Amino acid sequence: MKKVGLIGCGAIGKVLAEAIEQKIVICDELIIFDLDRSKAQKLKNAMNFPVKVAGTLEELLSAKTEVIVEAAGQRAVQEYYSKLLASEAELIFMSTGALLNLNIADPRIHFPAGAIGGLDALTSASLAGIKEITLTSRKNPKALAKTNKEESIVYEGYAEEAAKQFPREMNVAATLALTVKPVKVKVCVVSDPAVTRNTHEIQVKWQYGEMQLRFANDPHPDNPHTSALAAWSAIKLLQKLLENKALYYRKPFFSRYLL
Repeated sequence: MKKVGLIGCGAIGKVLAEAIEQKIVICDELIIFDLDRSKAQKLKNAMNFPVKVAGTLEELLSAKTEVIVEAAGQRAVQEYYSKLLASEAELIFMSTGALLNLNIADPRIHFPAGAIGGLDALTSASLAGIKEITLTSRKNPKALAKTNKEESIVYEGYAEEAAKQFPREMNVAATLALTVKPVKVKVCVVSDPAVTRNTHEIQVKWQYGEMQLRFANDPHPDNPHTSALAAWSAIKLLQKLLENKALYYRKPFFSRYLL
């Protein structure tokens, strides 16, 4: 019996649950946990698929799920990380900013590409040597909790600090930093009232050339702080991990992202 655990029943958790109900992701039961139990209960009530609400993290862990997806924010990762590692589940972390200062060598730790792509190319280039990588993220002020009426640069620096200052909005920066580590990722965050999509431009200079990657994603309708693509990248990763479990039961398997 395949079980999936979900920590966090917000916008991303809701999309993931709907993908399970629609059989885009195949499993037998979904175990959900949120500190706000009313959110978890509301999500359960909206589903026809078998869903169990866990009252505590320990209750979720005791369900012996195949995969656990974290979609609850950086604070949840920091609080639950050691307990999650003590489980036998494959672990998908959406809040990658919290992983920057943690040991993520365990092969059960995975993170999706989120609102960007091209990480396979960046991983390959990092083997040869990346000389410089810059991320420019442009979002509507609403997505950054800003009220500026004109285009404004709200942050310039490196990915680690960007993820701290914008814990909900800059997981993209953290994902890049984890992908090309130890190379430092330069980040520029622009609050622009003229844009309606979350736009990420990545410029890379590496040993044998240059790369320019651009992604423009609609914000999630329930949460302007995140792109809809972030949820779907988690769904794809969950789908792949469960398929791998079915083909190679308990065989060690490692991937930072599967897209």
